[in-house]
Amino acid sequence: MIADEIYVFKPETKRNIIILGIVGILLFALGVFIASRSGGHHEAAEGGHGGHASVEASKHLVASTEQHAAAEGKGHEAAAGEHHGSSPLVKRIFTSLWQNNIFFAGIGIIGLFFIAIQYAAQAGWSAPIKRIPLAIGSWIPIAGILTIVIWFVVKEDVFHWMHHDLYVKDSADYDKIIDGKAGMFFWPLAHGSFPIFYVVRMVVFFGLWYMFFTWIKKEMLAEDINGGTLHWIKARKFSAIFLVIFAVSSSVSAWDWVMSIDTHWFSTMFGWYVFASWWVTGLATITFIVATLKNAGYLKMVNHNHLHDLGKFVFAFSIFWTYIWFGQFLLIYYANIPEETVYFIQRMRTAPYSWIFYANLFLNFVLPFLLLMTRDAKRHVSMLRVVCPIVIVGHWFDFYNMITPGVMKTEGGIGFLEIGLFLTFASFFLFVVLTALSKVQLVAKHHPMMGESLNHHI
Repeated sequence: MIADEIYVFKPETKRNIIILGIVGILLFALGVFIASRSGGHHEAAEGGHGGHASVEASKHLVASTEQHAAAEGKGHEAAAGEHHGSSPLVKRIFTSLWQNNIFFAGIGIIGLFFIAIQYAAQAGWSAPIKRIPLAIGSWIPIAGILTIVIWFVVKEDVFHWMHHDLYVKDSADYDKIIDGKAGMFFWPLAHGSFPIFYVVRMVVFFGLWYMFFTWIKKEMLAEDINGGTLHWIKARKFSAIFLVIFAVSSSVSAWDWVMSIDTHWFSTMFGWYVFASWWVTGLATITFIVATLKNAGYLKMVNHNHLHDLGKFVFAFSIFWTYIWFGQFLLIYYANIPEETVYFIQRMRTAPYSWIFYANLFLNFVLPFLLLMTRDAKRHVSMLRVVCPIVIVGHWFDFYNMITPGVMKTEGGIGFLEIGLFLTFASFFLFVVLTALSKVQLVAKHHPMMGESLNHHI
C-alpha cells in the first residue's frame, strides 16, 4: 500500500510564495500612493464605469433610497462618512483588511468543516485527501488572532454601530433603529459602551473552532501510529458535536462580521449566504491543492474518481450558492420594501460596484457551470486547476460586494491597493498551509476506510 508520502515544501516553492507576498505589499503600497494623490478614491477613472454623470445619478438614487429606508433612524447610517471616522483612504485600507481577513478565515474554517462532514457521513472515498483540509484548518488560530486584532483597529471605521452618539437620545445623531439592535452588540453593558457581547462571541467562536480542530487533528495523527478504529470513532464523535456548534456559530459570525456593517439592513438568509460562499471557496481551495499535488507527482492513491468527486462538489455547490443568492435577491426584489432593496440598489446601480455585482454571477455560476458540466471535465487535473482559481477569485469579489459598499458608500473601488492586500493574505495563507502539510503524512497511514477508497469507482 502506498501510504508513506511526505510533502516536501521545496525552497523554490517557498521563494515563489514569498515573492508573491512581496509583490502584494508593493502593489498595496503603490495603491496607497496613487489613492493618496487622488483623494483616497480608487485608481481607475470614474469614466471607466459609466462616466461622471452616471456616478452622480447613482449617488442620487442610493441617497434618496437610503433616506426613505432610514426615516425612523433619521438616516444617519447613510451619512456616517460625513460625521464620523477616518479619511476615505484609511477607511478603504481598513475595509480591504477586514474583507480579506474574513474571506481567508472562512477558508480555514471550511477545512475543518470538510473533515467533520467526512467523519459524520462515514465517507470512505475521501480518506487519501483528508490531510489537505487538515492543513487548511491550520489557518484557524492565525485567523482568530488576526480577526480580533484587526477588529480593534478598524472597528469605528468599518462598523457604523460602534459610534456612541447613535445611542444618546438627546444627540442629533441618535438612531432609533440601531439603538433597537444594540443589545446584540453591547449586552449586558450600556448601549454605546464597549461591545462585550460581540467581542466575547468572536473569541468563543474561534476558541471552539480551534479546540475541535486540535482534538480531531490529534485523533487523525494518532491513527497513523496506533491503527485500529478507536481514533476514527473519537474523531467522528468530535466531528458530530462540532457540526452542531458550527451550524449556529457560522450564521451568527456572518451576522456579526458582515451583515452588521449595513446596520439598518438585514436578511434572514444571510447566514446561509455567507456559509455558501465560504463553503464553495473552501471546496475550490481543497480541490486546487489536491489537483496541484497530483500534478506534481504526489497523492498516488488519488485517482480520477476522487478528482471527479471533488469536481462534483465544486460544481454542485456553485449551483447551491447561486440558489441562495437568487432566493435572497428574489424575495427582496418581489417585496420591494425600500429598507431592504437599498442593499441591492447600492450594489447594482452604483459605480464602482455595479460591474462587480454582475461579474460575481458570471465567475461564480456561469463559468463553473459551463466548464464543469461534463463528466470528463471533473476528472482532469488541468480543468480543475483552471476552474478552482476562478471560483476562489469570484468569491473574493462576492465578499468585496458584501462588505465594501456598506463602509465606503460611493467612494469604493478595486485597484492596486485591494489586489495587493489579496496577494499578501494569499501568500501568508499558502505558506502556513503548505508548512502544516509538510509536517504530517500526506496520506493517512492506517485509515480504516482506506481499502474502500482504493476501490472507489464512479
